[in-house]
Amino acid sequence: MLLHRQRRRRPIELAPVILLLLLLARYVAGADEFVYVGFANNSVTTTGAAAVLTPSASSGGLLRLTNDTKEVFGHGFHPAPLRFRDATTGAPLSFSTTFVIAIVPRYPDAHGHGLAFALAPSVAVPGSVAGKYLGLFNTSDSLGNGTSLIVAVEFDTVMDAEFGDVDENHVGIDVNGLHSVHATPTGYWRDDGAGGGRFENINLNGAEPIQVWIEYDGASARMEVTVSPAGTPRPAVPLVSCNLNLSSSVVADDTYVGFSAANGAAASSHYVLGWSFRLGGGRAQDLDLSQLPKLPSSPESSNKKSPPPLLLPMTLLVLAVVVLLLASAVAGALYARRRRRQFAEEEEDWERQYGPHRISYRELHGATNGFRDVIGTGGFGCVYRGVLPRSGAEVAVKVVSQGSRQGLREFVSEIASMSQLRHRNLVQLLGYCRRSGELVLVYDYMPNGSLDQHLYGRADRQAAGLSWEQRGRILRDVAAGLLYLHEGWEQVVVHRDIKAGNVLLDADMNGKLSDFGLARLYDHGGESETTRVVGTLGYIAPEMSKTGKATTSSDVYAFGAFLLEVACGRRPVVFHRSDTDDSPPGLVELVLQHWKAGKIKEARDPRMGECVDEDDLELVLKLGLLCSHPDSLRRPSMRQVVKILEGAAPAPEMSPNDLGQSITLFEYSEAFDEFVGMSGISFPASSEMITMATTRTSSSSPSADEKRQLLFNE
Repeated sequence: MLLHRQRRRRPIELAPVILLLLLLARYVAGADEFVYVGFANNSVTTTGAAAVLTPSASSGGLLRLTNDTKEVFGHGFHPAPLRFRDATTGAPLSFSTTFVIAIVPRYPDAHGHGLAFALAPSVAVPGSVAGKYLGLFNTSDSLGNGTSLIVAVEFDTVMDAEFGDVDENHVGIDVNGLHSVHATPTGYWRDDGAGGGRFENINLNGAEPIQVWIEYDGASARMEVTVSPAGTPRPAVPLVSCNLNLSSSVVADDTYVGFSAANGAAASSHYVLGWSFRLGGGRAQDLDLSQLPKLPSSPESSNKKSPPPLLLPMTLLVLAVVVLLLASAVAGALYARRRRRQFAEEEEDWERQYGPHRISYRELHGATNGFRDVIGTGGFGCVYRGVLPRSGAEVAVKVVSQGSRQGLREFVSEIASMSQLRHRNLVQLLGYCRRSGELVLVYDYMPNGSLDQHLYGRADRQAAGLSWEQRGRILRDVAAGLLYLHEGWEQVVVHRDIKAGNVLLDADMNGKLSDFGLARLYDHGGESETTRVVGTLGYIAPEMSKTGKATTSSDVYAFGAFLLEVACGRRPVVFHRSDTDDSPPGLVELVLQHWKAGKIKEARDPRMGECVDEDDLELVLKLGLLCSHPDSLRRPSMRQVVKILEGAAPAPEMSPNDLGQSITLFEYSEAFDEFVGMSGISFPASSEMITMATTRTSSSSPSADEKRQLLFNE
């Protein structure tokens, strides 16, 4: 009897335990599943330019990752970390998510770089960079070094050849880098009603909501991505699918899930309207699209309604208008004929392949207010400030006088190639135009002008001086841009004219390398074929006088002169000096002289003041001497230079005596004299710097005609 009673009481005793387990299971499931139909301020953790537009705003509840500001990025992550692997077996867990996004460009023909759904080890993603890096990567890990622990589904709106992008409107799956393991143009498979499917393209920059579904099966380690316009049925066939093992080398133990977006030289507003997520099996809850917040209305859409036309019932007034129109038509025809002649452009059949980069002369004339706002001059011509009417973007318009047609086709071909370069430390070439013997080049506008204006001043203003912090950042910016030219593009680009005058500064004093008029291309693993010596005196490598071939090593030599120039506030060669100045005419010799005396830091520009990182200054000066080594084999590569400047690698050990044995005034003068004898060019009596080009022949000295073929550049 007692035994029977115990058996009957056991279910009653276990009931609280079972209830507790059910509540615990429900709590755990809730921690791995969430739904945001619009967002509140505390629902996601935002960093960078991201913000949640509060319900009191016109577009309440929206997660806005970026606004229409250039060169920014923003993050919005779920505030609690999640574990994407089973705690016991370590096997990847399945997850499912769906969300609605929208990308609204500031201008129809200029937009940001896109948006990404990401698994990251931190909500801040330290070291991330805007632009093509999408706020998730930087120059050192963007190609996939296996250590970032970031998995992303990118909705990319800019084509970057560096990452092998398929086009400028694609969806890709990224693992520890921006070179997608699988990518395809954005679109969806739509049922055509006949048992088949038809692929419909989707424009990511269309300013319309797009719904995304991402399913990951932990058992088969397969990820599928499906997209369609918000409000249309979910397509049966995914857009992107690939095998992906979320091992410990791919994602961290504690991983944050959320979104990132970035702008570059142009801007877009990137929005997330709603988000549903589930981890541990099963599909995420569907979103009720009718409950999602609305996108902000643009000024254009709010002003679509125009007032009704005015009625003109008076017959006499109508007749007067008709007479006036007839008279205006005659005058307009005469004026249009004169304007057609004024804006007539030159275009030949071979130029049609460069059509997308041409901008009409009429548009540039209006953008620059008739070429009146001059912001720079030089031997090449003038530079004008302008605003493109269609996009509202500020531009710099350079008008180059072409007295001769010789080599023009090759020059335009180089322009078309250079316009494909994309890097945050390069001035973007936007387009060109040809008219009446003039070549017009259009670039991004840099409001702070060129670096040499800040180092040496200009005719109407003395140099204000730059702090060491500003100079150091500019040096590292230019080094990153030059590394991209040498190694980051599909071909090797040798700039051939690195100097302070060709470094422009944006609104935030970031350095951008410009002026690719002398640049040359060749294939990786190949060899430069040019035999023309070009550049600016003081920046030309000694071996150029013998070989005439521009290489990445000759660019490193010029960068070494640039390092010393920025640190010392002095040009590489001084042609005209006072009688009391007993310092060497060459900057390399001057810095080496101070180093031998144990006072290398005294070579710095005194205008920097006392707030200087002494160790960083000494590093830059010694690195400048190493890059200026007369033996090209002793110079570092730009990749080594960037690592040294970023502190990722130590500077090579060297002594002033070792370097001094190679860098001597005699050797410098010997190479210099040989260059002068070869080119047949005399030097100016003043300290003004000139840029020159000469053509070498294999068996004889240049002719008088060849000596006159000088290419002057700013």
